[in-house]
Amino acid sequence: MPVDELSRVFAALADPTRRDIVARLSVADATVNQLAEPYRMSLQAVYKHLRVLEDAGVVTRVPGPQPRPVHLEIEALTSMDEWIERYRRRAEERYRRLDQVLAALNEEESAP
Repeated sequence: MPVDELSRVFAALADPTRRDIVARLSVADATVNQLAEPYRMSLQAVYKHLRVLEDAGVVTRVPGPQPRPVHLEIEALTSMDEWIERYRRRAEERYRRLDQVLAALNEEESAP
């Protein structure tokens, strides 16, 4: 995933309402009205949140008459996960090397 797309996905998920929408869509597709039910905001505001998620490629809506289900696009989340995992592995490797250095130092200090 190019960095621009990754930036859009991270930016889209920076908002707690949009993260909640994604969490709910991870269980099942839903219409906009269903997604709007728990929020104390206008339907238009929910549409704006969905537009941000759509522009980032996180969700899609099938063209056609209303009501149209909103679908979570797993590929966007998979790309984020792969990006995060790459840097998590690098950090873990650094910590493993540090642990080895500290263990060696500890052994040297313990030696008579």
